[in-house]
Amino acid sequence: MAHTAKPTDPAAAPLADAGEPPPIRAIPVRHYGRWLAAAAVLFLLAGLVNSLIRNPNIGWPTIGEYLFKRVILDGLVTTVWLTAAAMAIGMVGGTIVAIMRLSSNPVLSVASWTFIWLFRGTPLLVQILFWGFFGIFYAELELGIPFTDLVLWSAPTNQVITPMVAALLALGLNEVAYAAEIIRSGIQSVDHGQTEAAHSLGMSPLQTMRRIILPQAMRVIVPPMGNETINMLKTTALVSVIAAAEMMTQIQRIYSQNYQTIPLLIVASIWYLVLTSLLSIPQAYMERRYGRGAGRGSGALRRLVGGTR
Repeated sequence: MAHTAKPTDPAAAPLADAGEPPPIRAIPVRHYGRWLAAAAVLFLLAGLVNSLIRNPNIGWPTIGEYLFKRVILDGLVTTVWLTAAAMAIGMVGGTIVAIMRLSSNPVLSVASWTFIWLFRGTPLLVQILFWGFFGIFYAELELGIPFTDLVLWSAPTNQVITPMVAALLALGLNEVAYAAEIIRSGIQSVDHGQTEAAHSLGMSPLQTMRRIILPQAMRVIVPPMGNETINMLKTTALVSVIAAAEMMTQIQRIYSQNYQTIPLLIVASIWYLVLTSLLSIPQAYMERRYGRGAGRGSGALRRLVGGTR
């Protein structure tokens, strides 16, 4: 039996012969307002820079003379050392105080809360002055057995607590209080199930804190701690009130003699900007490093359970 061919649909013929559709021509949208705003900002910025360069009251020759002067660089090294030492005290002490704050022992918890309340609740400038003039309260420092007259060691307070030691005590102890709250918030950001799972594996509380909790809490701790480091660098300028030998103290000593206050303050500002810019680099690297595990769950615990390194 012969089969009759179906007639071809005339509407389908053009679709079959059309082939690939023509490429779409995308026309970018012109944002003329953005270009005008950018041009206006650049124009104003150029005018500001030009006025600063041509202003004779700024004292650019004085800035160039003292920018790399030995006394300024010595103060700069002291500023960096003071910042690093104070932050080291703050992070180590802050970790201890944070763990005490989270302890179920009421004595440890109340003692740490009192410490944080005292050092966060009083101005840092007052704390610096307190340590700088500590000899007024105690003329001599003594080490002995409490509630007895036995003295094992004693020395004049002003010989032990020098201006640099006073600055380090004030900055370090103040930073302990702030770092403790940052670290406590980081520890509490880790799910409590992590601790229970680690304990079920036979890990001690110290091992759990060191190998499970703190590595995961670092992504919460690092950003504010980096900001605290940059803030500490600038806060060291306050210790000039007790004549510590950091950069701002040296700047004040110089402009008290030559009366070039504005140029020397600009020198200090330039160095502070350079140092804060350099500190931003490792901060960004650490944030990226510790943020890699975000959203992946309990990576540290999974590695321990799986036995991988």
